Amino acid sequence: MNKMSADVFERMVTHLREGTTDLADSILHVPIANFTSKEHLDRELAVFRRLPLAAAMSSELRDTKSFVTRDLLGAPVLLVRQKNGEVGAFRNMCRHRGGKVELAEKGKKPFFVCAYHGWSYDGDGALRGVPFDDHLGGIDKSCNSLIRLACEERHGIVWVNLTDEAGSRIADYLGDADARLADYAADGTVIFMEQKLDVPINWKLVMDGAIDVLHPQFLHPKGVGKRIETSASVWEDFGRHGRSWSAYKRLSDKVKAGTASDEDHRYVTGNLILFPNASMIPTPTHLEYWNVWPDLEDPARAHVHIRFLVDPAVLDDERAAKINKSWEILKQAATEEDFPMEETIQANANAWPVGDFIYGRGEAPCQHLHRQMSREMDALPA
Repeated sequence: MNKMSADVFERMVTHLREGTTDLADSILHVPIANFTSKEHLDRELAVFRRLPLAAAMSSELRDTKSFVTRDLLGAPVLLVRQKNGEVGAFRNMCRHRGGKVELAEKGKKPFFVCAYHGWSYDGDGALRGVPFDDHLGGIDKSCNSLIRLACEERHGIVWVNLTDEAGSRIADYLGDADARLADYAADGTVIFMEQKLDVPINWKLVMDGAIDVLHPQFLHPKGVGKRIETSASVWEDFGRHGRSWSAYKRLSDKVKAGTASDEDHRYVTGNLILFPNASMIPTPTHLEYWNVWPDLEDPARAHVHIRFLVDPAVLDDERAAKINKSWEILKQAATEEDFPMEETIQANANAWPVGDFIYGRGEAPCQHLHRQMSREMDALPA
C-alpha cells in the first residue's frame, strides 16, 4: 500500500544524510483571523459545498438495500445501495413537507417512509406511496421522487457533490492523486474501528497537526517522536492534493551507518492529503483515514472522524491486537498532546485575532492546505 517512486526514496535518503528537507518557495503568513472569523468560515464552507465530499466508505453499503444517513455540512443525505449495485445519494427530505424519510444512522430497508405523513420512497428514490392521495388534490408521483445528488464510488469511498447535479468525475477531481489513492487499495477494506470527536479547535489547525512534519520530537518525545524523524520530509504536489513522506528513525540510523539500501522503503511512510479535509496513511497493518469537518457556526470548533481500515482477508487475532495497539498510541498522541496544544493555539487566536501565523519553508504540507484554500476562495463566484 505504501508505494513510492525511487526518486522519493533517494530524496529522503539525501535529506537524512545531509540534514535537509523539501522546501516551499517562500515563507507563508496566514492571518490569525482565518481561524476565528465567521465570515472567513462561511467562505470556506462555500468552497466545501462546491467540491466532491467523502461521505462514506463503500464497505458501509456492502449489500443491496443497505443505507447510511449523513449530515454533510448541515445537509441531511441518504445513501442507498440500489438494486443495480450502484450507490444512490438523495436529500433525506420528504417531497411533501420536508421531513427526513430516514432517521436511523444505518441499516437495511426495501423502502423509506416519512414518519410525518407516511409518504414512502423506493431505494432508487421513486415515490411509491401517498396515503390519502385523493385528499391532496392529485399528486404526480413521477415528479416527486427524492431529490438525487451527484454521487460516485471510487477507491472504496462514496463521494457526494451537494451542488453539482451532473457531478464532476472523481478521477478528474483527484488528478495525479487518483493513482496514488488507488495504490492504497481502500476499496478492499472494511472499517475495523472508528472514532468521532468534537474539538474546540478550528478545522485547519487540526489538519495542520495531522500533517505537520516539524513537531514530533517536541510534542511527542515519548511516542511518535521516538519513531519518526522530525523535519526531514519529502513533499509531492498533486495540484489540489499532495503527499508528505516521513522517515522512521530506523532508516535514519541506517543512513548514518552507510547501510541503507533500496529494501528500506518500508521505513518511509506517506500521508496522502486529499483537499480539503481528508488524509490517508498506510501502516503495516491497516489504513489510517481522517476526515476533519468545520463546524457550521463556530470557527473555533471542528468535528474529527477517524477510521482504521483493514483488508478482511488478512484480519486475524494477531493483526487485530496490533491495530488496537496502534489506536491506543494514536489516541494518546491526539487527545493528550496534539489536541491540547491546538486548543492553546485556538485560545490565543480567539484572544488576539490580529497579525499572522508563520508557516516556514520547511512546512510545505501545511502551506499547501492554506494556499489551496485561498485559491479556491478566490475562485468563488462574486
